[in-house]
Amino acid sequence: MEEIFLAELERIVGPEGLVRDASDLLTYESDGLVRLRERPAAAVLPDSVEQVQAVVRLCHRSTVPFVARGQGTGLSGGALPHPDGVLIVMTRMNRILDVDIPNQRMTVEPGVMNLDVTREVESAGYYYAPDPSSQLICSIGGNVAENSGGAHCLKYGFTVHHVVGVEAVLPDGELVHLGGEALDSPGLDLLGVLVGSEGTLAVVTKVTLRLVRQPEAVRTLLAAFDSTDAAGNAVSDIISAGIIPAAIEMMDRTTIRAAEAAVHPGFPDAEAVLIVELDGSRSEVEALFSQVEAVCAHNEGWGVQVARDEAHRGRIWMGRKAAFAAMGRIAPSYYVQDGVIPRSKLPEVLRRIRQLEVESGLTIGNVFHAGDGNLHPLVCYDDAVDGQAELAEQVASKILTYCLDVGGSLTGEHGVGADKACHMPKMFSAEDLETMQLVRVAFDPDQLCNPGKVFPTPRLCGEVPGPYRAHPAEIAGLAERF
Repeated sequence: MEEIFLAELERIVGPEGLVRDASDLLTYESDGLVRLRERPAAAVLPDSVEQVQAVVRLCHRSTVPFVARGQGTGLSGGALPHPDGVLIVMTRMNRILDVDIPNQRMTVEPGVMNLDVTREVESAGYYYAPDPSSQLICSIGGNVAENSGGAHCLKYGFTVHHVVGVEAVLPDGELVHLGGEALDSPGLDLLGVLVGSEGTLAVVTKVTLRLVRQPEAVRTLLAAFDSTDAAGNAVSDIISAGIIPAAIEMMDRTTIRAAEAAVHPGFPDAEAVLIVELDGSRSEVEALFSQVEAVCAHNEGWGVQVARDEAHRGRIWMGRKAAFAAMGRIAPSYYVQDGVIPRSKLPEVLRRIRQLEVESGLTIGNVFHAGDGNLHPLVCYDDAVDGQAELAEQVASKILTYCLDVGGSLTGEHGVGADKACHMPKMFSAEDLETMQLVRVAFDPDQLCNPGKVFPTPRLCGEVPGPYRAHPAEIAGLAERF
């Protein structure tokens, strides 16, 4: 990267806001998917929207690619840097700008931690519903990029359902405002396009969130099962009964033991456990809770624990949310996948994953959002063993194929990123991908904004064709395509 360009970056963000030393840049070479690594040419840490605009304009003028990054907790390589580009690290933009309790809104900068939103308003009786397992350390900007969900997305939906407005810098440096404080805005749903676009369309600099009132009653149950089949059937039976819990989570024996060793939540030593949580009015919760207990008993659930108080409930959820980190007790590394399947296919797909574990010789732990069929298989491996990392990647790819075979999806909340870009043609036709690219180039004709993500590219997939670039006539005819 030329010195004149670096000097201009330093002028914008100051010496303390520019990272250019090769050893310092190692901090930013990957997100949570450490299997994929790339060192950026430089990183900047802006602390204002004006600085973000200035950096993006400079990159646009100089045709230098750029990637926005939050806390780096993503699990799909979505914040993987470009080796010749600038990494725009948003962690200094971490201010809560406005809290509007009467209208149930909060406006924050993208670097605010997910859990801090709830902490800010819980004394007033409100909370922020999307709760990824990394909510203690993941930031709102990253949640917006990936359309993150969490354990309670079954009832309350994903990030897109709780973001009512954003301020964002387009790839040419223009500042735009999409949505607002109302639940819905007239015209094309550009806000819906931006949320979940994985940082490929703009750099988000401000987010207005919808807050939710705390329910009158919450009841949490943990039940053990002697097989994942039985637990999966219980999930289907609960939903078939017309019950929509706030959350239904499943863990298998491998992840149960890892979590128990790590944080001691008091889980039974079983082949599988379900965590079922109901919330709402007290009378409704009590009536439905007895039905859930009956369904678990019908499917031979045992060792039932009903949270006695908030401390007990917190301990149950601590065991679930610590599961990913606890897998470090099983193996030095793991490859986590994020496929989605119909709930009725849970027993079948879990059996196929178990058979794959036997065939590959690699331990696979399963912990996931069972209510909406969002699987998170954790393929364990040791980098020090020659070939194991590559084998783990192959095993993870096969699991995605299983998901597609039964009518599922490549991702539920982690995103496609760099990890699953090569799998996109397995799920989408060439015409589908072409239409998606038309949307992308309408925002970013030069494809400078987080390049190499979501769509197959030669650098990541070894394909011959060069990167897609739409002609002006194609962009002008975009509306007709829809």
